[in-house]
Amino acid sequence: MSDFRRRTSFWSAASVAMLALWASGAPSIVYPVYAHDWGLTPTVITSIFAVYPAALVVVMIVFGTVSDYIGRRATLLLGTAAIGVGVLLFAVAPDVGWLFAGRILQGVGVGLAMAPASAAMVEFNGRGGTARASSVNTMATALGLTLATVVAGALVQYAPGPRQLSYWVVFGVAILVLVGVACMPRHERGTEGLGRWRPRPITVPRTLRPIVASAALAITTGFAVGAVLLSLGAQIAKDLIHSENALVSGLILAITSVVIGVTALLARRMPARTSIAVGGIVAAVAVGLLAVSATTSSIVVFITTSVVAGVGYGMLFLGGLGLVNKHAPAHHRAGTLSMVYLVAYLAQGLTAVAVGATATSLGLRVALDVAAPVLIALAVATSAVALVVARQPRSLGAGPALASPEGA
Repeated sequence: MSDFRRRTSFWSAASVAMLALWASGAPSIVYPVYAHDWGLTPTVITSIFAVYPAALVVVMIVFGTVSDYIGRRATLLLGTAAIGVGVLLFAVAPDVGWLFAGRILQGVGVGLAMAPASAAMVEFNGRGGTARASSVNTMATALGLTLATVVAGALVQYAPGPRQLSYWVVFGVAILVLVGVACMPRHERGTEGLGRWRPRPITVPRTLRPIVASAALAITTGFAVGAVLLSLGAQIAKDLIHSENALVSGLILAITSVVIGVTALLARRMPARTSIAVGGIVAAVAVGLLAVSATTSSIVVFITTSVVAGVGYGMLFLGGLGLVNKHAPAHHRAGTLSMVYLVAYLAQGLTAVAVGATATSLGLRVALDVAAPVLIALAVATSAVALVVARQPRSLGAGPALASPEGA
């Protein structure tokens, strides 16, 4: 394979990760519009948010290892197509039922595509090493989140069709990403001895389990903190910071994702265990600041919270990916990443539903007061596990296996 094709394939895989987070985050700024136009409660809003990780978890349980058998490109094509159709349903939605259907399809698409995209970035990375793949993966997801909040905020505030236009933009990008994925080379079917794919539980080699546990806990903590900001962040900005402008809300929410990307760039050479240990403590501080911002209704505190949360999330996600990318063998890489993402997205969905239900019955500030101690404890535990459990195991793979093309 030529260096040019390897590079373009690497960035095509990164664009899938970017699209996945852009599409899944796109509704966050539009949620207040739905609440106003259709009279939706916080419970309904967070349920729309949470049905996405629920669908994603089911898909990962059943299809988490499929790309190790049928190849990265084929799986990425299916996942990207499902993401695009899900976004299309949001664009034409006449009522809330279509939103649930769109979120389910988004979950199916991201469930199929996220782990293979991460694995493909390692395999097409050339001489850059797994640290570069982890860093670019984290930056790609951060870019997706940034575009989701800023583009949607601008279009909701200043363009016609506030419930539709931002989704048409994402749909157009999905078509471009689909074309890029279609141009990737086909991967060989896993390795000799894997046999034919069939639905089966995701299995993790015994020697990898401490690494997977620490990585899953790290990304789970980041996702759980992010769930509060994404599912209720726009409403927090509106109700607690008294911002009525959707673009202002989007820019405030985008602070976190921008900082995630910057953190991934600056911390890319940090050892994965150190990144997780530091990220857990920073995330705990961010949760505490979020509770303070709800009490004080201070825009300064909320912005500070967004910055600190971005640093914590970025280090947790970067460290979690770094552990798996470094130690998982190529023929189990997508399945191992699926296990990590499965746990993280399940926790994200449960967090969103719990916070939304509490906000509906007791109010937003009480919901944050209840969630904050739990999230802080989770973040501190993540740091402890990274330091105590995630020892460097004997390497199970001989290094990243580069894909060999079987044709165009």
